[in-house]
Amino acid sequence: MSQRRVLVIGVGNSLMRDEGVGPLIAEEIRSRFTLPDDVEVIDAGTMGLGMLHLFRGVEYMLVVDAIDGTGYAPGTVVRISPEDFAPNQVLHSLHDIRLIDVLNAASLIGAQPKLTECVGVQILDIAPEEFHVGLTPDVERAVPRAVAAALTLLEEQGIEASEIPGEDDEFLRTVRAAREEMRARREQE
Repeated sequence: MSQRRVLVIGVGNSLMRDEGVGPLIAEEIRSRFTLPDDVEVIDAGTMGLGMLHLFRGVEYMLVVDAIDGTGYAPGTVVRISPEDFAPNQVLHSLHDIRLIDVLNAASLIGAQPKLTECVGVQILDIAPEEFHVGLTPDVERAVPRAVAAALTLLEEQGIEASEIPGEDDEFLRTVRAAREEMRARREQE
């Protein structure tokens, strides 16, 4: 049985406060968990159409990114489709492009992943007066829950993540608790 190609993409700009949450989530997954060989976790930054080449041969893609305008409190983690993600995606200029537009372009060249899902984190601040690396406190506290959401979606696809042995810190305990809560909720549905 051949393995399918899976891509987890953290999207965002870490110089714009909460806009950096996507790359941070991707880094936490990459540095704290072991995933099967067919799963690639990358920080795509703000590549836009520059990401198209990454999609070729991808069966399942998970995008983690900052969102705004959801009506939820900052730091709220949501599972959302690419189509529903579009109106809430953070854009900085007229040169930015929405994820759904990148996926539509991928479809035109035969590179669209078979299934794409998104984990979004409601932001508070992406427009600091000066460049500022680091998240606002509410969004930073949401990172373990967003990691748990991403791992739960991967698990729903039959992809198991294992913790890399090491320190059992508060971050991992929070991820574990959130995953258990998400599994329990899924079993109730």
